[in-house]
Amino acid sequence: MKLSAITLDCPDPLALAAFYQQATGLEPHPKSDADFAALTCENGLTIGFQRVDDHRAPLWPDQTVPQQLHLDFTVDDLDEAEARLLELGAGKPDHQPNKDRWRVLTDPAGHPFCVIRG
Repeated sequence: MKLSAITLDCPDPLALAAFYQQATGLEPHPKSDADFAALTCENGLTIGFQRVDDHRAPLWPDQTVPQQLHLDFTVDDLDEAEARLLELGAGKPDHQPNKDRWRVLTDPAGHPFCVIRG
């Protein structure tokens, strides 16, 4: 088996794909639309974003609405990456379990993800 795709539920697939495209530089899939958008990695992995009506954003670290999925991205400079992602529309939860090694952020649909010093 080979992992070929990771898909996140969200209220606006094109907007969430645009956030991650700006954050990562990955290429948008040419068949992306308002119901399903995707980005493609050089190794063939696809990150997809599918429309879910009445999507409930995770409430990390509270588990009332669990995180559902967690992505990690390696970066050279934590402070620089955090600042750039916040400018792109990421959020930053108050709870930061190990802020010297990684930062927990949330994408515009509320999914938590980490940037990790590489």
